[in-house]
Amino acid sequence: MARTFMEAIEKRRSIYSLGRTKAIDDMQIRKIVEFAVMHVPSAFNSQSGRVVLLFGQESQRFWAITRETLRKIVPGKAFVSTDEKISSFDAGFGTVLFFEDQEVVQALMAKFPLYKDSFPVWSLQSNGMLEFAIWTMLEDAGLGASLQHYNPLVDADVRKAWNLPESWKLLAEMPFGSVENPAGLKEFLPVENRIKIFR
Repeated sequence: MARTFMEAIEKRRSIYSLGRTKAIDDMQIRKIVEFAVMHVPSAFNSQSGRVVLLFGQESQRFWAITRETLRKIVPGKAFVSTDEKISSFDAGFGTVLFFEDQEVVQALMAKFPLYKDSFPVWSLQSNGMLEFAIWTMLEDAGLGASLQHYNPLVDADVRKAWNLPESWKLLAEMPFGSVENPAGLKEFLPVENRIKIFR
């Protein structure tokens, strides 16, 4: 039975125990990413979001870059837990890298100076929607994922490794794979303290 949109949102969780058992094939994952990139809204229809989708060895390559970058700056004993965390992200079979094209954002700032200060904020909002859409659709397809932020530490090496434009600013990384252990119970603050309604 197909889920409702609300059910898909409710089931989306941060999954940290990933595996490489594929619930769907790479082409279906690609279609999820392409659909989100095409249809997630952006300010002035700027379409400034950019995505790099990494499978298999390419995903492992990203986490190797991240591991070696952190090894240089995290003290010896503390690196043990960092290394374990990186290994848990590398245990999946893919990673989505989320970027915003700053060339697009800066062009809008120049073209519409009245909104100049808002375009970087709107750009982040659009990318957040893109991340959420892909995350939710991956979960709905039977996969687990989480959102990580090793930028800007890895930015230069990532651009070099995949020959990406200088204007692409890395915002987040989403490792995904099979769900080896589900997320625990989630605690919620009272919703009445978070919403105000006026009639």
